[in-house]
Amino acid sequence: MLTTAIFPARYVQGENALDHLAEEVARLGSHGVVVLDAWAVEHLAGRLDGGGTVTLSRQRFGGECSDAEINRLAAAAREESADVIIGVGGGKTLDTVKAVAHELSLPVVIVPTIASTDAPCSALSVIYTEDGEVVRYLLLPRNPDVVLVDTGVIARAPTRFLVAGMGDALATWFEAEDCRIKRGTNMTGRLGPMTAYGLARLCYDTLLEYGLLARVACDAQAVTPALERVIEANTLLSGLGFESGGLAAAHAIHNGLTLLPECHEYWHGEKVAFGTLSMLMLTDRPARVIDEAFDFCVRVGLPTTLADLGLEDVSDQRLLEVAARACAEGETIHNEPYEVTPARVLAAMRAADAEGRRRRAG
Repeated sequence: MLTTAIFPARYVQGENALDHLAEEVARLGSHGVVVLDAWAVEHLAGRLDGGGTVTLSRQRFGGECSDAEINRLAAAAREESADVIIGVGGGKTLDTVKAVAHELSLPVVIVPTIASTDAPCSALSVIYTEDGEVVRYLLLPRNPDVVLVDTGVIARAPTRFLVAGMGDALATWFEAEDCRIKRGTNMTGRLGPMTAYGLARLCYDTLLEYGLLARVACDAQAVTPALERVIEANTLLSGLGFESGGLAAAHAIHNGLTLLPECHEYWHGEKVAFGTLSMLMLTDRPARVIDEAFDFCVRVGLPTTLADLGLEDVSDQRLLEVAARACAEGETIHNEPYEVTPARVLAAMRAADAEGRRRRAG
């Protein structure tokens, strides 16, 4: 039996880690192009100093991880004769930068400013249309060379981002476990090793134990051990767990939800959280497991109903379109060790919504 796991080459996390950016870049090259999103331009540009060891020039991210934006930034980096690409921002910024580095065959340094997804560590970019619909997964030949996480920066970001990251991470163990049972493949196209499944479980356990404490700390913009643990779970453990363990129904349902314009204002992890609750209904989990997941979502503030995603009055016809997209050929939902059809996925979403509404009413 052949198994495969993939990891970033170097992971650096801690308060004021950004002060070590030049040191990390210098391991890879001498002239970096830094792509920053709007928030990073406003709040962090003054801290991005090469320190006399490297030259750093800047580009502003256009806002969507699309083919057009990847091509634009690749052309700018060529013009600068860059030998390292650096991304500073949220998930779409980082996915774009990874794709640019791949296009140019250059090393990449990833600096997330929020802990809202597990994108930073992965050899994957999710490509969208300019209107925000998922087009495809771009599987990259290698993981980032450096992932540098300044927990002080993340603590100052709105707490909603951290909570969304917990929503993304919540899916990790459930999806990896179903891949393990089904012998479904991970993002390498091969089976995952026991390490991946163990890390996925550690991700889940960390969320349950420290998630609420981390939210409270983030509300206070305070870096605490609990916040450090959850940032690591959202970023590293979830990244390793999904990439080397595998994806299944939760992310496929997320991809279906991107078809609905009402959902576009909600974060990836918020939609994945509802996808996870739907997945638990679809896959006949024990009642205690479903209770645990719903309770966690309520405690930290993740969506538990369709209304929480702007879909209070959504019709079955439109939800069936979501379900059909989730069940499309090649989607990760087919890693489930259960029969999946659009009708079953629709029923699971309605059941998750009904349970969320019941809990809210009670």
